[in-house]
Amino acid sequence: MTLDVKKESLRIHQERRGKIEVFGTMPLRNEEDLSIAYTPGVAAPCLEIAKNKDDVYKYTMKGKSIAVITNGTAVLGLGNIGPEAGLPVVEGKAILHKKFANIDAIPIGIDSIDPDDIINTIKNIAPGFGGIHLEDIKAPECFYIEEKLKEKLDIPIYHDDQHGTAISVLAGLYNALKIVNKSISEIKVVINGAGASGIATAKLLIVAGVRHLVLCDIRGALIEGDKTLNESQQKIAKITNRSFEKGELKDVIKNKDVFIGVSDGNVLTKEDVARMNKDSIVFALANPTPEITPDEAKAGGARVTATGRSDFPNQINNVLVFPGIFKGVLEVRAKDICDEMGIAAAKGIADLIKDDELSEDYIVPSVFNKDVCNAVASAVTIIARERGLARA
Repeated sequence: MTLDVKKESLRIHQERRGKIEVFGTMPLRNEEDLSIAYTPGVAAPCLEIAKNKDDVYKYTMKGKSIAVITNGTAVLGLGNIGPEAGLPVVEGKAILHKKFANIDAIPIGIDSIDPDDIINTIKNIAPGFGGIHLEDIKAPECFYIEEKLKEKLDIPIYHDDQHGTAISVLAGLYNALKIVNKSISEIKVVINGAGASGIATAKLLIVAGVRHLVLCDIRGALIEGDKTLNESQQKIAKITNRSFEKGELKDVIKNKDVFIGVSDGNVLTKEDVARMNKDSIVFALANPTPEITPDEAKAGGARVTATGRSDFPNQINNVLVFPGIFKGVLEVRAKDICDEMGIAAAKGIADLIKDDELSEDYIVPSVFNKDVCNAVASAVTIIARERGLARA
């Protein structure tokens, strides 16, 4: 019998009243236990932290907890549905943090679309958390919010729609390039979708060595000097499309080696793929409907394909990234998450697949591969120490 996922999801969410709950780490069996966990014993750690604020990591859950925060303005595939409707997603991220990295993540919805209001709210609750995981906040506000929080706080700030997508794409690309025997510095890339994911992916690919990259939105190629672009798009246009290509996606995709879609379903055809270079790579990551199905992409000549779905080979999924990122930064109490961490994490994920295992249908490990989280965390801690970002 085929599982009705929608019906079963509603049933179990209602039955369990969400996906997470809180458990205590100290027993409360009698008056003595109460005295240690609460009054009067609780005064002891309070006084130690008052003397040395850093001791909050020693005596509280701060060092093993993060806040997963949304305002529900850009929920994947659903759009602007608000913080209440976005809460199941951040609950989902919280349970994934616990499952894969044993991190206590608290889902929080903020009822505001004012970026400065969101920034101040997060700044004011930050003392209770070792890191901030931003989720489903629309572009371009998400860029400003992340940038300002990095300036104001000394704990790592991470926006999954940006960095999780970018890192998982880069991990898949590293292995796809091995299969087609192409160099990252020589490939020509087109990214369709110039929102948070597309811009962040473009930035990381450039840092990783991609030199020829064009970003497209619904109107076509982003070009430096176009006053109709928003501020974030204008900035990325200054470091992409240096050949000043013009036209729609179907025009720009000609003679490209790699297509990365973080846009809408069914916007790419096999005829478009046929205009790409030989042994092309197509990552069609729109959910639930990809920009093009793997079968259609291969019919157009693609050698390696990937989607964001679990029912096709090569699922490019942020779950490969964020639990390990936060496990690593919390372990060394990193002050920030930098691009070098993202590149190291992508290499760590890619390297889990040995050369003799690598195939066109196997370029990224499963999200249930227990080595993924530790590989990412290890890569992050090494970079944190090398860059002077570690405090433990």
